[in-house]
Amino acid sequence: MLGDVHKNSVSPVFIGRAEELGILTDALARAAGGEPQALLIGGEAGVGKTRLIEEFLTAATGAGAVTAVGGCVEIGCEGLPFAPVSTALRALHRQLGGELALAAAGQEGELARLLPELGETTRESHDEDGRARLFELTARMLERLTAERTLVLVVEDLHWADRSTRELLAYLLRSLHTGRLVIIASYRSDDIHRRHPLRPFLAELDRMRSLVRIELSRFTRAEVGAQLTGISGSVPDDALLDRVFARSDGNAFFVEELATAIAEGCTSGLSTSLRDLLLVRVEALAEDTQQVVRFAAEGGLAVEYQLLRAVCGLGEDELIAALRQAVGAGILLPALDGDGYRFRHALVREAVTDDLLPGERSRLNRRYAQALEAEPALLRADELAARLATYWYHAHEPVKALPAVLAASVRARRRYAYAEQLRLLERALELWEDVPAEERDRQRPFDAADAYPACGCADEALSLLDLLAEMVTAAIMSGERERALAVCKKALKMLDETKDPLRAAWFWTQRSKLMEGLVRTDGSAEIIRAQELVRGLPPSPVHAEVIGQAAAWSAVHTPGPDSYQLAERAVELARLVGAEGTGLNARLTLAGLRIDSGDVEGGLAEMRAVRARVVELGYVPVIGRCHVNLSSALEGVGRSAEAVAVVDGALALLDRYGLRDSKAWALSNKAKSLLSLGRWTEVEQVVPEVLRLAQGRKPSGFGAHSLARLALARGDLAQAERQLAAVREHHGVEDPQPQIVIPLAHTTLELAAARGQLADARTALTGILDAGLPPGTQRSGWPLLIAAAGAEADARGLPAAEPGRAEILARIRTAAKKLPRIVPLWQAYGAFLDAELLRAEGQWEPDRWAETVAAFELTDRPYDLARVRHRWAEALLTTGGAGGVERAAELLPEVHATAVRLGARPLREAAELLARRARLPLTPPQRPTAAAGSGAEALGLTPRERDVLRLVAQGRSNRQIAEELFISPKTASVHVSNILAKLGASGRGEAAATAYRLRLFSPAEGV
Repeated sequence: MLGDVHKNSVSPVFIGRAEELGILTDALARAAGGEPQALLIGGEAGVGKTRLIEEFLTAATGAGAVTAVGGCVEIGCEGLPFAPVSTALRALHRQLGGELALAAAGQEGELARLLPELGETTRESHDEDGRARLFELTARMLERLTAERTLVLVVEDLHWADRSTRELLAYLLRSLHTGRLVIIASYRSDDIHRRHPLRPFLAELDRMRSLVRIELSRFTRAEVGAQLTGISGSVPDDALLDRVFARSDGNAFFVEELATAIAEGCTSGLSTSLRDLLLVRVEALAEDTQQVVRFAAEGGLAVEYQLLRAVCGLGEDELIAALRQAVGAGILLPALDGDGYRFRHALVREAVTDDLLPGERSRLNRRYAQALEAEPALLRADELAARLATYWYHAHEPVKALPAVLAASVRARRRYAYAEQLRLLERALELWEDVPAEERDRQRPFDAADAYPACGCADEALSLLDLLAEMVTAAIMSGERERALAVCKKALKMLDETKDPLRAAWFWTQRSKLMEGLVRTDGSAEIIRAQELVRGLPPSPVHAEVIGQAAAWSAVHTPGPDSYQLAERAVELARLVGAEGTGLNARLTLAGLRIDSGDVEGGLAEMRAVRARVVELGYVPVIGRCHVNLSSALEGVGRSAEAVAVVDGALALLDRYGLRDSKAWALSNKAKSLLSLGRWTEVEQVVPEVLRLAQGRKPSGFGAHSLARLALARGDLAQAERQLAAVREHHGVEDPQPQIVIPLAHTTLELAAARGQLADARTALTGILDAGLPPGTQRSGWPLLIAAAGAEADARGLPAAEPGRAEILARIRTAAKKLPRIVPLWQAYGAFLDAELLRAEGQWEPDRWAETVAAFELTDRPYDLARVRHRWAEALLTTGGAGGVERAAELLPEVHATAVRLGARPLREAAELLARRARLPLTPPQRPTAAAGSGAEALGLTPRERDVLRLVAQGRSNRQIAEELFISPKTASVHVSNILAKLGASGRGEAAATAYRLRLFSPAEGV
């Protein structure tokens, strides 16, 4: 029997969970050693997650740790972002006081968004990544707090977490690598349906190797028996145990409820429905107590005592008596902060709220809202707006709800909780038409949403357009671009563009960005319309943003003089109206155009200046773009190692600001540069990270293209084709940017040529040539033309290749005349193309290939260098000139070694075939002395530079060196300059003397 069951029905003995408690205890020990721990506890409602956590926290406190718990608020209190984090930080503040204030020193204004006790908040940033600073500062504050102690932070009921809480928690778990910290989160696994917002969050956490997941199962029959023994103080008989175990199915909370029901004599009439089971104990309470429980249920998962007193209408003595009975019955418990009451289990609260009648629920919410309006001090200031908005909304009073919801949305934005802000604005839009016009006119406009003109009407009342503009900004900031686009369309349908051109231009500009970002169209029609609307208007922030966006669009779609002029105009407009952020963006665009127009050093210097200013200001909207554009520009001019360094140096900064998509862009640039540098295995490591991080489709497309290029170079044509299909899927056909379509045509052409499909290769080429190579596309134009000429050369002599060959070669030459050769990489590309065109016409000219090799030796492109060395060796063996076989015997082992190291199977096989035909070994010829090369290598001299230095030491002129080495006098001069710099010599004589002194060459070599 259970006649002696304790009134609160909770077993004083902790049942089972020894393994799970051991995992938590081990995590505490590791954290004490300075290794942060993250644990996720899942299980169905009532299975015992909270009891396990409470048991662990008791042990942790006993071990000297400082613990803090925050619970997520169920959706009945929308718009209260970061609620569990704020609660936990508030608990830490109570326990640590001045130490927490010291850890937050200097950043109180930002951290006050989470912990208002720190003081007034600073003015929020109007950018989509402002909250990233808040996340980083929170992480650093926790790190400082753990310097002297172990902290245990618990977030309960994660299934109810707002998006901002989830994102902050994910950031902390990713970024905290040192510190004595344990973070525990719990959630209901049975609530996580297929489309629940927590599901992708859990999937992301699963990829973290450091995260430990604990899944609580139901009790076994023996454990249920032990629980009943703990509750009643006596061992239950088998029949009772079987009955309770069958009805509860091992759920610990249901066991407690059944035990109480049986002890109170409810042996036959107990409903089998869950709600009725949970309500049995509530309905057994006195009427006043039931009323208090209903008020508490509608107030939230936890409700403050003074607020509950204000709404219940009971005297203080009657209220305390009712609360005492509810606590004694195990329905309510004192809140964690000691300032109110919470339900012991959320299932009971859900059952109570579900049992309320519609009119009754509205009345309870109205009472809460009226109490808070009468006495706002009943709540903490940081919770007041959100709670008041929720109560008035559920009270079904639009006139009161609209201003409350708008106020709560502003509070959410100031905490960088953009997803919650958007949800509140959606609610305001829902209420808008239900509110009389005179009441709507009393609402004040928002702060300017980005460059949006905040006020345009004489009475400065909030208009529906203002609300929609704020929704667009919130949706973009929270990553809801589809919703932002829909709102833009709605606003533009409402606008009279002739009366309000600035607002219309602002919406058209946002729509352009969204259409391009979502790969719906290229965004051109929208930005053209925006330009038309601001034409002739006085300078304004909107005007500067429109022209800046037009310049940025033109730079990637139709680069040329018009783009340059637009960018200059945008820079000047931004300066005139004092819009520094817009100006920095425009300067970055202009710098890229300067590089493409030939002012490489000036453009790179300007990019670095913009980057320095952006980092100095902490101007988040441009931080990502300035690093992405700089690394891309460096790769484009052949400075691949510098590009990798820029990306590597930016990753920590991008993480700090939470710029996930910018990090994907930067890593996609890094993959391209690693491919150029011959660090191919690293490409395979970087691209999956790009695909994981990318929020838009374009970074994924560029990452997949790097994999396609890699597969092609390795001879895996099937993989190259798969990756090309992925590239096309990511990029689509709606936004044909030259930076996308030209490289895609290049790879398509090479794949077709590798399969012997010359007609398809020509089609890929002519598709680009028909449209023309725009100015500034030399980085992708040169490789395309080289590949096309190579395909024609390889197919020479085939009957099917002859028709149209002359025309194709002529078109390649014509296109090449428009491409600049002002940096070493472009010069090398030009030499490569010239030599390939001659080969396509049956002319093997070793000196042209020698010049090409010399040009590529000045770049850091090992694969391209090996390719042109192979062609040089082939030319030498084909023409049969004096010394040609000996030089080819030196070149082919170098080619083969590079191909083997890179895994470039086609190049390796080509080198092996050529060596077999010429009966040459693929081992490098031995130098007369082993020491001869070591000194030169120590000085950083390349093999070609050693050859030049040997001739310099013999007194040869640049022309004589060029004739002997089959290079141009200009190339010989470049080599001599590089040698003098590496030797630190002032002239050719000093260089020769250094070569003699260091014995860089053996006597047989002439020195």
